[in-house]
Amino acid sequence: MSADSVADVKREILVRHLEAWAPAALHRARRATYAHGYADLSAALAEAAARVFTEQSDLVRGRELTMVAVGADLTEVDARLKALPAGAGLTVHTVAGGTQERLGVALRAAGAARVPLLGFLDAGEPPGATVLEALATGKPAEVLIVLPPASPVPAMRAALREAGFPLAAAVELAASDDPGEILVYATTLGKSLEAFKDLLWAVDEYAGVRYRDPGDPERHLIDISLTPHPGPLRRELLARLGEAGEATVTELRTYALTETVYRAADATRVLHALLDAGAVTRRPEQGRLGGDVVIAPA
Repeated sequence: MSADSVADVKREILVRHLEAWAPAALHRARRATYAHGYADLSAALAEAAARVFTEQSDLVRGRELTMVAVGADLTEVDARLKALPAGAGLTVHTVAGGTQERLGVALRAAGAARVPLLGFLDAGEPPGATVLEALATGKPAEVLIVLPPASPVPAMRAALREAGFPLAAAVELAASDDPGEILVYATTLGKSLEAFKDLLWAVDEYAGVRYRDPGDPERHLIDISLTPHPGPLRRELLARLGEAGEATVTELRTYALTETVYRAADATRVLHALLDAGAVTRRPEQGRLGGDVVIAPA
């Protein structure tokens, strides 16, 4: 269990997401843009991202895919990217300078507004409003942000909403009982959030790296699995019902999707278990557990 293992998980999440994002974005529009901020701090990740695009040249052919890499010192990044084979329809721009100051300018020069836009930011600190607002000009817009351990996730969520990202989810990448880096994904499209959650639980396990839900007060570690342990979600749904008094199945599924590390389908699975255990009640009492069924604490 090490920082290298966490780095491997970050890389796999980014690569898998790009592998799904690129063809979907170029099916939706003739042009799409990927922005890799603070590239000088993650040259290997910038290379991995570019490699995804060069290996998908058949999908890119006839379309325009632009990668913009911004960082203070891009010597290593330039060397890594130049060593990759050229990709059909792929244009790569490296822009030297601070990401906070230069990313918005670079995206405007690339014509990234109102086309599918995905950003990746791993700076060791929360990104500023200027960067988030620049990324939110995409249509649709998505961003993956890596925050340092113990970062206040509610503050990051609020900043994302203010910038134009209404939907967000966060997961802590934990290699021990100590706080780990936090990965935040934000989007303007609900289906994209659902797809990201599916991807999150499908990645390979690396040397004991596990997830932790930033909203779980008990900080329970969760093995990466297609059927994750439901304990933290059970506690969070019961706490949510305790605050609200009651909620529909749809509201609880949405809460799980947007406010926890879990998927909407996981919420349905937990609600069935809570009903079987008598921990909650439902109205109406019979029938399928549809979205309009009202759930309340027992």
